[in-house]
Amino acid sequence: MTAIAPTAETATPGTNRRPPAAMRRAGDWARRAPLLPALVFLIIVTQLPFVATLVISFMDWNSLYPDQRGFAGVGNYADVFTDASLRSSVVTTIILTVSVVLISVIFGLGIALLLNRTFRGRGFVRTLMIAPFLVVPVAAALLWKHALFNPEYGLFNGILTWLFGPDAPQPDWITEAPLAAVVASLVWQWTPFMMLILLAGLQSQPLDALEAARVDGATPMQMFRFLTLPHMRRYLELGALLGSIYIVQNFDAVFTLTSGGLGTANLPYTIYQTFYQAHDYGRASAAGVVVVIGTIAIATFALRVVSSLFQEEEGRA
Repeated sequence: MTAIAPTAETATPGTNRRPPAAMRRAGDWARRAPLLPALVFLIIVTQLPFVATLVISFMDWNSLYPDQRGFAGVGNYADVFTDASLRSSVVTTIILTVSVVLISVIFGLGIALLLNRTFRGRGFVRTLMIAPFLVVPVAAALLWKHALFNPEYGLFNGILTWLFGPDAPQPDWITEAPLAAVVASLVWQWTPFMMLILLAGLQSQPLDALEAARVDGATPMQMFRFLTLPHMRRYLELGALLGSIYIVQNFDAVFTLTSGGLGTANLPYTIYQTFYQAHDYGRASAAGVVVVIGTIAIATFALRVVSSLFQEEEGRA
């Protein structure tokens, strides 16, 4: 007996109908409801303080002169870009960020290339290489200040004494090269972060292309230049962008090593000085808003790089 397919008249009512819009909305809210407490907490902790900072940035507010508080318009932002000390801190922030990111990426790539090889104890070595990134930033800065840079008992001067005898020079590293000292401590801490990202990129490289190039007689340098580097471009960009987001806001190393002296005061430290020492809340808030806007701009590029990496991985799958 031939089965008869159900028609629109004979089909069971409601079997092929889409749920009403109200039911769909209720289902959407049911899925989102568990996330609402976290969203409310995030708004209270991050967005409300930023709104308050934005409002204060348009005010002439110095706690030393409480009777003179009023609306300043964009005057605080004009001071941020015209004040000599603030301009100097912006330049220092750029130099510090570019130097640390560039050196960390180069060192991280070299270490990642070494750790991408197979050798005994590779897992243990990888764990040791990650360790500096796990150290608390203030503790890392204190380690460099007292254990390495100290002119009397630091490791660097001890090595000089061991190599050249008691007459070896004993430089005060932080005093003679303050910005380089800050850069060195940050490079030590952020190189493992770059290494992790670049090592993940190396391990995602297709092996068949490398094997084909090796069979065709390509040298290791040619394989690195024409195969590995193009593949690693996105990962290099991602590491540089993420590193820039964090390093442009760095405060711990500058505060701990030099206390902002000797030309090492970056923008976060200058904001600290303006807020807690000069008590100029309006100007400090304006400088903070500038830092946040710059960070958002860098983060936007980072998110684009991440999304492009995801799209490439989906295309390979």
